[in-house]
Amino acid sequence: MPIDLEALFRPGVAVVTVECQRGVIGPQGPLPALVEAVRESGIVPRAARVLDAARRAGAPVLHGTVHRRPDGGGVTMNCRLFTATAKSGAPPLLAGSEQARIIEEFGPGDLDYEVPRHHGVSLFHDTELDAILRSLDVRTVVLLGVSLNIAITGTTIEAVNRGYHVVIPEDGVIGTPAGYGEAMLRNSLRLLATVTSCEAVVQALSARPA
Repeated sequence: MPIDLEALFRPGVAVVTVECQRGVIGPQGPLPALVEAVRESGIVPRAARVLDAARRAGAPVLHGTVHRRPDGGGVTMNCRLFTATAKSGAPPLLAGSEQARIIEEFGPGDLDYEVPRHHGVSLFHDTELDAILRSLDVRTVVLLGVSLNIAITGTTIEAVNRGYHVVIPEDGVIGTPAGYGEAMLRNSLRLLATVTSCEAVVQALSARPA
């Protein structure tokens, strides 16, 4: 049965990027395999087209980001991901720093929202994301970025738990290794979200009244 994205995007849709920061997926990112996967996959220009289409359609664009303090406060090293990034030697994602900024291809646009967090592994964890989405009458969220291993999967689950519909363009997200990301989309995320393409989302947003 064909997916009716235009219907799914009514009455309210927002596009949300996940950790698309210069210090995460840029050349100095702490996880080289992820940086390389982003570069090889070409997700950035495709996702940027989705963001542009959302802005033209008047749909909110939000960026979920990670921030760190100079003293490391607010982060508990309670999982291997946190310890690995801390030991990587990559510049920290200090609020206001070049590393913490959203990648240039994604803007941010003048009307975009940035929703930072200091701890946790998903965008809804003790942030204002849910409150902002509800204040904007959003019912469906489109997720773009990294990664299918943890942050996108966790954010999808939490969005569904809060009553949102989730749309994931499979060519606008990435996991490592690539086969694992594909397996997550095929076996888990398809049960929770509408999996489609960036081009399909662009077309549906372009048909939406601004």
